[in-house]
Amino acid sequence: MAYSELQVPDTAQHYLVCGFEDCENNCLFYCNPCHQPLCEQCRDKHEKSPDTRNHEVVSYRHRKNQLPVEKCRDHPTKDIDILCDECNVPLCSKCSTLLVHKGHSFTDLETIYTEKSVACRQKIHKIQAYFIPTAKRLQGEIKLYATEITKIMDSIRTFMRDEAKSLKTLVDEVTSDNIEQVNKMEGSIWKMLHSQHKTYHDYICYLEDLVKKFHGYLSSTQLQNNPIIFPLTEHLTIQSIPDTATPIPPVFTAGRYSKEDVVKLLGRITVPQTKPEKTNLKAMEIASTHIKPTGKQMREGRENSDVKQTLSLSSSVTKVREYGVPGVDRIQHITLGKSSSLWVSDYCSNIVQTDQKGNQLQRIHTKDVRYVGNLTITQDGDLIYTDKHNKVINRITLNNTITEFIKTGDWTPLSIHSSRTNGDNLLGMIKEGKGKVTRYNKTGKEIQSIERDNKGQELYSYPHYITENINGDICTSDLIKQAVVVVKKSGQHRFSYTGQGSEFYPRGVCTDRLGHILMCDIYSNTVHLLDQDGQFLCLLLKQQQGAWSPCSVCVDDENNLIVGQWKTNTVTVYKYLQC
Repeated sequence: MAYSELQVPDTAQHYLVCGFEDCENNCLFYCNPCHQPLCEQCRDKHEKSPDTRNHEVVSYRHRKNQLPVEKCRDHPTKDIDILCDECNVPLCSKCSTLLVHKGHSFTDLETIYTEKSVACRQKIHKIQAYFIPTAKRLQGEIKLYATEITKIMDSIRTFMRDEAKSLKTLVDEVTSDNIEQVNKMEGSIWKMLHSQHKTYHDYICYLEDLVKKFHGYLSSTQLQNNPIIFPLTEHLTIQSIPDTATPIPPVFTAGRYSKEDVVKLLGRITVPQTKPEKTNLKAMEIASTHIKPTGKQMREGRENSDVKQTLSLSSSVTKVREYGVPGVDRIQHITLGKSSSLWVSDYCSNIVQTDQKGNQLQRIHTKDVRYVGNLTITQDGDLIYTDKHNKVINRITLNNTITEFIKTGDWTPLSIHSSRTNGDNLLGMIKEGKGKVTRYNKTGKEIQSIERDNKGQELYSYPHYITENINGDICTSDLIKQAVVVVKKSGQHRFSYTGQGSEFYPRGVCTDRLGHILMCDIYSNTVHLLDQDGQFLCLLLKQQQGAWSPCSVCVDDENNLIVGQWKTNTVTVYKYLQC
């Protein structure tokens, strides 16, 4: 379908017809003075015509925008087409001759209009391509977060009610115990009072009987043996009143408590004094093309799935062993060799191979190399390492013969990793303050170069260490960018991890069979653990756990983490996964 010039969006790529009459060819060019779209054939005619051969013909994309027609108020027959630079007022050509504008400079208004129109279109494109999608994504995240907040608040309310219910239960228990104690005291007092009551009852009965007896004495007609005539002490003696004690009732001392005491018992709700995480404003990435996996990839996928079902993170990290590497000053890089051996390079010219206990198996002194960089083991079992000074990758064969493997030209090689899945060699390199990652095949032929993301931004500045994850992602630690940059196998940027604090200086990086990404931070002397998608899981090792100066890491065949320290020649092995 053909479009007219006014119908075509600036960023679209549609079929635009030529502006010449009866010409329906595709428009590719534009005459700025005529404001006429041209096809290739009409452009040639236009440039050969005596009337238009001096016209400025440009590609359609770089055309000037036609200035809207507006008549001058003071000179109605003239169009406004210039701008007075001093007065900043649009004018017609006749206005420029007036005395008020004498000596002023003028600019073609169409040129200004075109520049501003281009800037406006760029803003529109940026808004439509980035700001609106990002804002909508964040708006959706807010809705999800609002739902999550509601769940969190409901759980807090439920917990508070449970706490209050628990406290009420305790209050009821304590009150019940106190009342039971009062009841026992009351029973004891009642028993005492009842005994005293009976004592006085018996005593009153005794007195009443005694009165009757005395009345009997008075009313007796017998004189012999009458107690009145012949008084006998025992007959006239009155027993004393029984002594009793008034029982003392208990006193209840009320508990002294305030609302603050109750708050301490039930808990207080507070807002953590942590800074809110900033909204993730990374641009939405282009979806990658899904490729049907090969049979080998499907088998590897099943193997990785089986591993994930049997392995998991342990609840704690355990130090398995620690040893010093003989023949090495300060560790630069470590990599796993055949039969669980370990290859170690230092900051001089030494490469040492040790067994699992730190016993030296062999030592290679690289001649004419002032700085041995990172190293790796190929699928064939050869050791290859970066030579920064000579800008080459050297190969050490099984018989310890050193040969040049890859020449990197003007680029200085820093990091290297040989893929265990396909044998490709990944190199991180720098040149004049820029960085890149290059993929070479087994024979040393360059097959891929990664420098920028899909927005044209440079991905690397100093790709110091590099590794490959189980899904093919390339993970690179960049000391200058202070980030671990992760790209897909195709080179498309996935994410960049910049640490958990204000400063982050990543060095060694490796992955394990679960797809975890492990990296050293020489600023905080810690080892960070991420999942395959860049989600921070934990600080696996901290300084108090022995990670004093970690600079290089790898995972052995028993799924143990091996850490090399850059201030010493010490290697420490940790167990952090469990079956």
